[in-house]
Amino acid sequence: MEEAKLHSQIAHSLVQFREAYKNLAPSLQRYAFASWMKENICKKECCFFQKNLREEVCMCGYSKTEHTDEAIKPEDFTGDTWNRHRHVREMPTDAFGDLSFGGLGQNTAKYARVSTDTSPEVLYTLLTEKWKLSPPNLLISVTGGAKNFYLKSRLKSVFHRGLIKVAQTTGAWIITGGTNTGVMKHVGQAVRDYTLSSSMQNKIVAIGVATWGVIHNREEMVDPEGCFPAHYVMDIQGQGRLSCLDNNHTHFLLVDDGTHGRYGVEIELRTLLEKCISGKRLGTKECGLTIPVVCVVLDGGPGTLNTIYNAMLNGTPCVILEGSGRIADVIAQASGLPVSRVTIALIHQLMIKFFGQEYDTFPDLKIIEWTKKIQDIIRMSHLLTIFRASEDSQKDVDVAILQALLKASKSSETLGMDSWKRQLELAIAWNRVDIAETEIFTEESQWKSSDLHWAMFSALVGNKPQFVSLLLENGVNLRDFLKDEETLCRLYKQLPSCFFLHKLAKRVNARSSRKRARAHTGEGKTIFLTYVADEVRHLLGKFTHPIYRPATGMQNFNLSIDDISAALSKSEAASRAPLRRDPAERDAGRDLFLWAVVQNNKQLAEIAWEQCRDCMSAALAASKILKTMAAAGSDADNAQDMLELAGHYEKHAIGVFNECHSSDEERARKLLVRVSSFWGRTTCLRLALEADNKSFVALSGVQGLLTQIWCGQLSVYNPVWRVLLCMVFFPLIYTGFLVFRHDELMDRENKKSEEMKTEAGSTQRRNSLGCVSCLNPMGCWSRLMSLYSSPQVKFYWNIVSYFAFLFLFAVVLMIDFQRTPSHYELMLYIWLLSLVCEEARQMFYDPDGFGFHKKARMYINDLWNILDILSIILFLLGLAFRMTSQLFYAGKIILCIDFVVFCLRLMAIFTISRTLGPKIIIVRRMMMDMFFFMFLLSIWVVAYGVAKQGILIDNDNRLDWIIRGVVYEPYLIIFGNFPTNIDNTAFNIESCSMDGTDPLKPKCPFLNENQTPAFPEWLTIIMLCVYLLFANILLLNLLIAIFNFTFQEVQDNTDRIWKFQRCELIKEYHSRPAAPPPFIILSHLCIFFRSMVLQKTHNKYREFRNELAHIEEEELLSWEALMKDKYLLSARQAQNQSMERQIMDTAQKVTTMTEQLERKEEMSSATVLQRLARLEEQAIKSTKALQWIMDSLKSQGFTAKETEPLTLTATDESPDSLRKTSVKEKGFHVKSRHFYYPNSKLTRFPVPEEKVPWEVSFSSYMPTYYASEDHVDGYKQSLMFDTDLLNIRNPGGRTGISGRGALSHLGPNLNLDLVLTRWRDCERSVLEYLSIRDEIQGIYVLPGGPVDSAGQLPATLKPTLGKKLYEALNAKLSEGTKVFEGYMDDCRNTDNAWMETTIINIHLDRSSQVVVDINHKVVSSQGGLQWQELSTKTALSSNQRESLQKVAELHNRKF
Repeated sequence: MEEAKLHSQIAHSLVQFREAYKNLAPSLQRYAFASWMKENICKKECCFFQKNLREEVCMCGYSKTEHTDEAIKPEDFTGDTWNRHRHVREMPTDAFGDLSFGGLGQNTAKYARVSTDTSPEVLYTLLTEKWKLSPPNLLISVTGGAKNFYLKSRLKSVFHRGLIKVAQTTGAWIITGGTNTGVMKHVGQAVRDYTLSSSMQNKIVAIGVATWGVIHNREEMVDPEGCFPAHYVMDIQGQGRLSCLDNNHTHFLLVDDGTHGRYGVEIELRTLLEKCISGKRLGTKECGLTIPVVCVVLDGGPGTLNTIYNAMLNGTPCVILEGSGRIADVIAQASGLPVSRVTIALIHQLMIKFFGQEYDTFPDLKIIEWTKKIQDIIRMSHLLTIFRASEDSQKDVDVAILQALLKASKSSETLGMDSWKRQLELAIAWNRVDIAETEIFTEESQWKSSDLHWAMFSALVGNKPQFVSLLLENGVNLRDFLKDEETLCRLYKQLPSCFFLHKLAKRVNARSSRKRARAHTGEGKTIFLTYVADEVRHLLGKFTHPIYRPATGMQNFNLSIDDISAALSKSEAASRAPLRRDPAERDAGRDLFLWAVVQNNKQLAEIAWEQCRDCMSAALAASKILKTMAAAGSDADNAQDMLELAGHYEKHAIGVFNECHSSDEERARKLLVRVSSFWGRTTCLRLALEADNKSFVALSGVQGLLTQIWCGQLSVYNPVWRVLLCMVFFPLIYTGFLVFRHDELMDRENKKSEEMKTEAGSTQRRNSLGCVSCLNPMGCWSRLMSLYSSPQVKFYWNIVSYFAFLFLFAVVLMIDFQRTPSHYELMLYIWLLSLVCEEARQMFYDPDGFGFHKKARMYINDLWNILDILSIILFLLGLAFRMTSQLFYAGKIILCIDFVVFCLRLMAIFTISRTLGPKIIIVRRMMMDMFFFMFLLSIWVVAYGVAKQGILIDNDNRLDWIIRGVVYEPYLIIFGNFPTNIDNTAFNIESCSMDGTDPLKPKCPFLNENQTPAFPEWLTIIMLCVYLLFANILLLNLLIAIFNFTFQEVQDNTDRIWKFQRCELIKEYHSRPAAPPPFIILSHLCIFFRSMVLQKTHNKYREFRNELAHIEEEELLSWEALMKDKYLLSARQAQNQSMERQIMDTAQKVTTMTEQLERKEEMSSATVLQRLARLEEQAIKSTKALQWIMDSLKSQGFTAKETEPLTLTATDESPDSLRKTSVKEKGFHVKSRHFYYPNSKLTRFPVPEEKVPWEVSFSSYMPTYYASEDHVDGYKQSLMFDTDLLNIRNPGGRTGISGRGALSHLGPNLNLDLVLTRWRDCERSVLEYLSIRDEIQGIYVLPGGPVDSAGQLPATLKPTLGKKLYEALNAKLSEGTKVFEGYMDDCRNTDNAWMETTIINIHLDRSSQVVVDINHKVVSSQGGLQWQELSTKTALSSNQRESLQKVAELHNRKF
C-alpha cells in the first residue's frame, strides 16, 4: 500500500509540473521555444566573400556589408574560387516567431528560417509540437504557375470552394510555395475567403515553404531571440525580382541555402518534408494507414511538369485543373487520347496553343523529353485525375481530390490489406460520408456485418455520426457489434475528456485506495465495466438496479492516464468482476446510447436512440443522467449543453408517448408503469418524476393514468358529489348509483363480444387481462373495499378528519384549556399521535427503493412536510411547556401559534384542485419575491427610522421604544398611520414622557424654553415626504410590478407544475391506509405487527410498478418501436415542411440554377472558340497542302513525291513510321524506358512512344552509355560505332541507354521464376503457391533468379531452400509446365542488354515428400518462406501477377 501511495504521489507531482509548465508566463514559454529553435534549427550563411560581376556583391548574391568580417578576405587573397558547397556554413537560425501582416483582418502567422539540410523530422516536430498543429488526415500539395495568371471566375470560385472544403472536412494541411504570386496567391485568397465567412472553429492550415533568399522585406523578421511578432510589410510594387510572402498563409518555412535571389531552393526540402509527413500514421496507432498525399496542379511550366512526373513516380495522385492554363491544359488535352496518339507533333501543337510566345524559347530536345514524360503521366491513369469544371457530371474540386486518392488506392498492387478497407479507412479519417456513399458503398457491393465492425468502432471513437448511420444502413448489426463486452469496454476506454470520465476515474481511485492494487503494467489503470454501471446508477438514482448483472467473467478495459483527468492520482485499480446481462436482456442500442449520452454527444446519441428497444425509457433516463451531470459539473457551457440535450430527449419521450396514446390508451398506460429491465428495473413514470420532466408528466395520457389511479376502482366519470354521498351512505354503491371501473370494463367486453358474434359468428378471443375475471360481477365486499380504498375517498376522509382536528384544537385552545388536561385535550393528543405515526410511516415507507437518505431528502424538500414537522415540533414544545406550572401560559401561546401553522397546512388540500392548485404555486412564488423585496424595503425603513429617532428623541435608552421608533412606526407610515410627533401643530405633551421614565409612553422630543419641540419642522416633514415617495409609491408599485411579472411568468407554467406535483399527492394517498386520523393509528399498529413480528413485506401495488410477462413485454416493446418509427417519420416531415427548410431548399435550387446557367454560358462560348480554332487549323492545313501540291507539280521530279507536307513543327517522322507505330501500339516496352535508371543517378535519353521501334528514324537519338562496372557512375558518351553494340539490339526497341547497364552481359540475360503450387485441402478448394520474402524490399516474391539456361534452378535459391530441397526441385524442373518464355519488360534493360524470363509451374501433391520438406522449411525459415492463396489479393509485381494469372487458368481457377 505504501508503494502504491508513493507511486501516486510521484504521478501527482508530474501532473502538477506539467500543469505548471502550461501556466508559465508567455515570456518564459517564448524563451524555451527560442532555446529549442537555436538548438535544432539552423540557417546558412556565406563564409567567403568573392566579388561577382558586379562590385560589392558576392557570388552568393549578398552584398559585402551583409557578410561577416571573417568572410571578407584581403584584396590580394589568391585562394580557391567560391563554391556553394564549401563556402556556405550552418549557423543557429536568427529568424523565427510570429509574423504580423497588418492591414485588414490583422493576419498573423508562424514562421521560421530553416537550412536546406534540416531534417524533415525536426520540421515535423516544429509543426506539430512547437506550433501545436494537429497531425493532418491529408496533405494537399498545391503546385503550378509561380507567376500571376488568370483564372476564369467560375473556375476560381470552384477551386477556392473545393480546396477549402476538402481541407476543412478532412483536417488537411495545404502546402504551397508561400509567396503572394501565382497559384500560392490563389490558395491564400481561398483561405482568406474562408476566414471571413466562417466562425473559425476549424482553422485552415496553409503552410508556405518558400526560399529565404527571394523574400522581399525579410530584414524585419531577423532577431536572434525571435520576433513576437515581426511586422511584415507587403510591398508588391517595390519587390522587383523578389517576392512578398502571402498574408493569408498560416505558417511559413523559409528555406535558406546561403544565397540571395536564387529561386527553387526550397523544392528539395519541401519534397522531403512531404515524404516524411506521408510516412506518418494516420489517426490512431491502431490504424494501418499513413497520411495520404495529393498534388493539385494549376497552370505551370516545365518545372511543374517535372514536379508532376516525380510525384506520380512516387505514387502520389495528381489532380489537374483543366482551364487553368499552360502545362495543366496541355496534360488535360492529351489525357483523353491513347498514348500512341500523344506524339511529338501533338505536343508541339499544344505547346503553341497554351504557351504562346513562350513556346519559341523551348528547344526541340526538351519537347521530346516533355512528350515522353506526358506519355508516362497519361499511362499512370490511376494516379491522374483531370478536373473539368465545364462538365455537368463533374463535382467540386474537393470530390475530385478525394476520388483521386481513392482511385490510387484501388490500383495499389503491393497493398497488403484489401483495397476497399483502405478506401473506407481514408473516407472515415476524412469524415466524408458522401465519398463513401458514391465510391465504396455502391449497389454492387455486398457487406457482412463482421467485415465492418472495425469501421464502426473507428467511426464511433472518431465522432463520425454520419458514418455510423451509413454503416448501419449498409449491414452493420449493433447486436453483433456489441455482442462481445470487450468492444463496449474499448469504447469506454476511448471516451473523450468529459465529466463522466472524470467521475469514473475518481470512482476507480476511491475503490483502488481501499484494496490491494494489482501489479502496475505501466500502461494505465485497469477499469472494469462494473464501475461504469455503478456510476450510471449514481446518476440515475439509487432506486435503480445496476444496468448489468455481475458475472464470473473478467471483461475489462484499460484507462490510461492520458484518458482521465490529469489531476487524478495514479493509484492502481482494484480487481472486480464485471457485469454482464443475459443475451435476452441486453440491448445493444441501449449500450451504445448510454455511451453516447454520458459524453454529451447529441448526434451519436440520436442515432443510437433510434436503435433502442425501450426508447421511451431510454429518452427519460438520458434526461435524468444529463440533468444530474449538469447540476454536478463546473463548466457552465457544458452544463447548458447538457440541459438542452436533456430537453431534447424529453421532447422525444413526449412525441413517442403521444403516438402511443393516440393509437392505444391502455397500452400507453402500461408503458408508463412497466418495469424496464434495460434501465435499472424502474418505470418511465418514475424516471420522468426523478428527472423533473414536468412537460412529460403534464401530458394528457399521463394525467389520465394518474386520474385513474386517483379514483382507484371507481370510474373516473363519477361526479364528486356522488362519491361524497356514497362515503356517508355506502349502501348506495349496491344500487348502481356509483359506477366502478370493473363495470365499465365488463360492459366494454360484452359489446366487443356481441360485435364479434355479429360480424364473425365466433366468440371473442380473450386478451391478456383474462375474460373470466372480467365477466364475473363484483361482490358486495369487493365494492365496499373498492370504495374506501380509493385514494380519492381516502383524501376526502382525511379532509374531514383534518377539519375535525382543527375544530377540536380550536375548542381546546379557546374553551377547554385547563391545567389538568380534559378529555377533549387528551383526544387531541391521541389525534396528534396518529398524525406523527403517519408522518413516520411516510418517511420510512419506500416502495421505490430510494433508500433512507434519498427518501429523507425528498421528504424534507416538500414544503407541506416541512410545515408538518414544524407543527409537530411546536405542538410538542407547547405540550412540554403547558405541563409545567411556571410555563403554562407560554405553552398555550406556543400552541396558539402552532394552530396557525396547522391552518396553513390546510392549503395542501387545494393542491388536488384543478382551479386552486395552480394558484397555490403562484402564491408560493410571490412569497419568495416578497421575501427578497423586504430586504430592499428594510433599507428605507431603517434609514428613515434611525434619522427620525435621532432628530426627535434625545438619548432614549429603552430598547423596546427604540425599536418602535426605528422600525415599527416607519412601517406603519407605509399603511397610512402618520406620526403626530413630527409636526408642531399635532404635538401633545401629555402623550409622551419628559424623562422617559413612563414605560407606557414614548419619550418626548427635545424641547426649547417654550416647551415646544426644538427640532426643525421643515426637515422632518421633507424627510417624511421623501420616505413616502420612495416607500409608498416607488417600492410598493415595484412590488406590484414584481407580482404581476411573476403571475404572467408562472401562469403559463402553473398548470404544468401543478400536474407534476399532483403526482406525488396521488402517490401519497395511494399508499396511505384507508382509515383517517385518529383511527389510522390502528392501521399503523397492524403495519408494525406485520413488518416487525410477522416479518412480512409491504404489499406491492401494480398501479405504479407493473412487471409484465416476457411475451407480453416483447409485444409491448415491438408496438412501442412501431410508434417510435411513426413519430420519427412525422418529425422529419414536419422539419422538411418548416419555413427554414423551405427557404434553404429554395436558396440551394437558385444557386444550382445560377451555376448551371453560368456553366452553359461558358460552354457555349468555349464551343464557339473551339470551332473557330479548328476552322482556322483546317484552313492552314489546306493552304499548306495546296502549296505542297503546287511545288510538286512545278518541280516535276520524284523528290516531291517523297516529301511530306509539314503541317506541324518539323520533325523526322514519316507516314510509314506513324502507321507502323500505330500497329505496334500495345507491344512497346514501358519499364525499359523509365526516365531514371535504377540504382544510379543516370537518366535515360527520352524515347517517346512513337520512336521506340528501331525501324522508325530518330536522328536526335543520343543514348547514354552505362555499365555497372564503371565506378564513375558509368557516365560516357555512347559508342555508336562499336561493332558489338551495333549488332546487338534490344528486340523491344529503344530504351534511351546503351551498354549493358546493370545486367551481367550484353544480349539476353536469362531469368527463371518458379511457381510451386499445391492444393490446401483434399477438396481442392484453395490453390496455394510458395513465396519467398525479399529482405531488401520487405515483400514476398516468387522464387527465382538469373540462370545460364532454363533447364536448371537459379543458384541464388540454394541458400534459401537448402541443398536437399534445392536438388529435389531441380530434379522436378523438367516435369514442370512452362507458363511463359520470352522477353521481359524490365527497368534494367538497355539498348544492348535485356531480360528474358522463363516461368515454370510445378504442381506438387500434398502428400509428397517434397511438400513435407517444404513445410518443414516454411516452419524453420521464420517467415522466409510462406504458402499463400492464389487469388486477386496477391500482393506481387505486375509481371509476377500476370504469371500467376496464367497458372490459375492452367488449373481452372479464377484470379
